[in-house]
Amino acid sequence: MIAALNTIAALLTIGFGLFGFLAPSYTANALDLAPSGSTMGLSEIRASVGGLFVVSGVAVLILGHPMAWTMLGIAYAGAALGRFVSIVADNPPVVKAFIFGGIEAALAAWLILANIGRTG
Repeated sequence: MIAALNTIAALLTIGFGLFGFLAPSYTANALDLAPSGSTMGLSEIRASVGGLFVVSGVAVLILGHPMAWTMLGIAYAGAALGRFVSIVADNPPVVKAFIFGGIEAALAAWLILANIGRTG
């Protein structure tokens, strides 16, 4: 069961990343970001919202070690923390921010709690 849910989390991570990697304009629009003055914003989306997630998801599938899964969860925990701080500090669209933050928090909780004490 843990392996199956970990794999689903990795595939979701890869899927989220593919949007940023292959469709940076769509992703920028979905995140209310707008590149201006140059295409560097699209490059940043491909890198930080795209490639980083794709490679992280692929890496945990290849490594398969509980600590790798835990680290992916820690990365999601950082994203969720940033998202929830933003809700307080930045007043983003609350429903969208809570949905994204909730997904990140759920993936973080699963990946950390299910894998932190396991041995490879």
